[in-house]
Amino acid sequence: MSVNLTSVAVIEFDSMVKHEYAGMGLLKPSVTVRNNVVGETYKFRKMGKGLANQKSTSDLVTPMDVTHSLITATLQNWNAPEYTDIFDQAEVNFDEKQELASTIAGALSRREDQLIIDVMNGASPTTIAHGSGGLTMDKVVEAQATLRKQNVPSTDLHAAINGDGLKGLLKDTKATSSDFQTVKALVSGDISTLAGFAVHVVGTRTEGGLTVAGNTVDSYFYHRDAIGLAIGIEMKTSIDYIPERTSFLCNGMLRAGAAVRDAEGIIKVEYKDNV
Repeated sequence: MSVNLTSVAVIEFDSMVKHEYAGMGLLKPSVTVRNNVVGETYKFRKMGKGLANQKSTSDLVTPMDVTHSLITATLQNWNAPEYTDIFDQAEVNFDEKQELASTIAGALSRREDQLIIDVMNGASPTTIAHGSGGLTMDKVVEAQATLRKQNVPSTDLHAAINGDGLKGLLKDTKATSSDFQTVKALVSGDISTLAGFAVHVVGTRTEGGLTVAGNTVDSYFYHRDAIGLAIGIEMKTSIDYIPERTSFLCNGMLRAGAAVRDAEGIIKVEYKDNV
């Protein structure tokens, strides 16, 4: 039996992983993405604010002196490899390919999410304290109001919470009652948007997930342009035969880095997970 996979099988597996990868991504669509980055770093450009000034007749104009700064994202290499003997037949078994595709795609998409979460953790944004309580509509509204006070646009707003945050909202009548909400999604335990935020529920993850310390969860409410994700190598796969192991090494690869472009576009909302 040949140890060589047909090129059709390799291409099919790569396409399958990319399909899973695109479908499993959680936070990537909520941030600004730059693809095809070359080098170890990518510098997101940040332009400062301008202030209009009064001008008298025939006077020289006064430049606003708008500042420009560069926010650096450092790219890192990530792999999701697995030895497997699922390719020991002349043709690849579809079901086993699907399982491995899901495993590789899930590992890479969760890693991208963690890159985004980690830079928000280190950004020291405005914080809404837990107050010994869970996540409530009052905190969501306060996050929305604080962002607007900081001149953040009302569009492209996102929230990254965990299951305990969802639990807190489900227990809050301001989030579930028709007296306060016209969207009924929360009543059935499903949530996609709330108070202008597209809500992403991040599960418990080996990669880290949202930070939980002393029963306090750090969730984030943010604008899409506040965080940048630089992609040097978009997810790709390789399948190589390793004779010493008489197995194929299937690997998913990613090169990416994230950076906070503007901390004023992020609000950290704390809440207790045992309420």
